[in-house]
Amino acid sequence: MSEKILEIRHLQKSFGSNLVLKDIDFTVSKGDVTAIIGASGSGKSTLLRCINLLETPSGGEILYHGKNILASGTNQPEYRSHVGMVFQSFNLFNNMTVLENCMIGQVKVLKKKKDEAEKNALKYLERVGMAPYVNARPRQISGGQKQRVAIARALSMEPEVLLFDEPTSALDPEMVGEVLDVMQALARDGMTMLVVTHEMGFARDVSSRVVFMSQGVIREEGTPEEVLGDPQEQETIDFLARFRNT
Repeated sequence: MSEKILEIRHLQKSFGSNLVLKDIDFTVSKGDVTAIIGASGSGKSTLLRCINLLETPSGGEILYHGKNILASGTNQPEYRSHVGMVFQSFNLFNNMTVLENCMIGQVKVLKKKKDEAEKNALKYLERVGMAPYVNARPRQISGGQKQRVAIARALSMEPEVLLFDEPTSALDPEMVGEVLDVMQALARDGMTMLVVTHEMGFARDVSSRVVFMSQGVIREEGTPEEVLGDPQEQETIDFLARFRNT
């Protein structure tokens, strides 16, 4: 059995009277690539933001190596340093170079020396094919390149789990492939990833598990073959039909 990294138990999130996540349970084991699919508004991005503590859950538990990080007295900043996030809209600092974007978190959060942070950043920029652009600023590179820098920045923090919130949805179609190629390479290398995505090809070919969400609950989960190839719930069948018709 693979080592459990994250266990989500009875997770809930409300915004006022609007219950967005209703009773979420699932487990992330080391090396899992979990694709989270579902229609817009089903709670997928909110789930990621709760796991990364960008949003505070309203109820339930998030266990990291068996310890509930929502319990009082836990070191939440340390936990967050182990759980990286790649956003839909890149979230790069426009006033910094590509290299500086990949260094700042290491220096500020991990307290690394600048030369060590630079060496580490260069390693990961090389890995995503962005080493030639270290001195460029975000406005000088394409959307696909920005997202690859964002992935390198997250990797530079050397997280145990990497969360992707629709990493290709803000990209022009011709740039989607270059980002998915990087993510596929990370999966091959054994990176543990949770990916909110509308890219069904990625979910089918790269992920080890697929979670289908609807209206704040997990309707169905399993292997790609089970969920995408032989869905049991009518809602899942209807959702997947949209992609077969395009």
